[in-house]
Amino acid sequence: MTLQLLVAAMNREPRGLAEEMGIDSDAVIVSQGGQYAYEELNWKGHRIRYYSMEERGVGLSRNHSLLRAEAEISLFADEDIVYEPDYVRKVLEAFEEHPGADLLFFNVQAMPGRETYCNREFGRVRWYNSGRYPTYSLAVRTRRIHQKNITFSLLFGGGARYSAGEDSLFIRDCLKAGLKAYKVPVSIGHERQRESTWFTGYNDKFFYDRGVLYHYLYGPAARPMALRFLFAHREEMCREIPWRKAYGIMCRGIARAED
Repeated sequence: MTLQLLVAAMNREPRGLAEEMGIDSDAVIVSQGGQYAYEELNWKGHRIRYYSMEERGVGLSRNHSLLRAEAEISLFADEDIVYEPDYVRKVLEAFEEHPGADLLFFNVQAMPGRETYCNREFGRVRWYNSGRYPTYSLAVRTRRIHQKNITFSLLFGGGARYSAGEDSLFIRDCLKAGLKAYKVPVSIGHERQRESTWFTGYNDKFFYDRGVLYHYLYGPAARPMALRFLFAHREEMCREIPWRKAYGIMCRGIARAED
């Protein structure tokens, strides 16, 4: 099998980024916020295709790279991920060991305070436990994604109208299309510290945008799922805005999306 990194970046040039990330495979890098440009380079024997574009929105970046993906396995990446030297072997071996898997979620260590998951054992990922996984933890069988015509939402994520959630919607669409997803206790990298391009705190916009997202994710179950979310994270997320008020804000977002 072959593997390709699909990297979403902002105002980065390819060589410095490849060095920082420890890229050791073919890659497609889409960097937003600059002038239109294309460059192809040989990086340590691997082919890197670099696209610079003016438009912003992480979903747009991921769709551009996914459209150009050619390898059997696509591993989604953000510019602040640093990969272990043997990440290619680990990912390909995992797919070889699990031939029925269309999607595999790997361990990528997040910065303190940003952790949402840790895979301690192999297991199936379903709709009710898929929301914890970021895009950069995900590798897919490229042909299966192309066959099902699955893309990332342009409404959600950094640079879009609503601040986050394009990853959860993408995974939801994969599961709705009948693709099989699993988690594996395999570590492939860690997150490098940098300032978030979208997160400004657990404020009104955070909860409102989360409410809109929950409408698209859960439909009629959006309100109980919002309550479940707040109850599980109230100590961390509801220090400035009490959880009852936060729930009201999420419900406003849900209602707005239902209109």
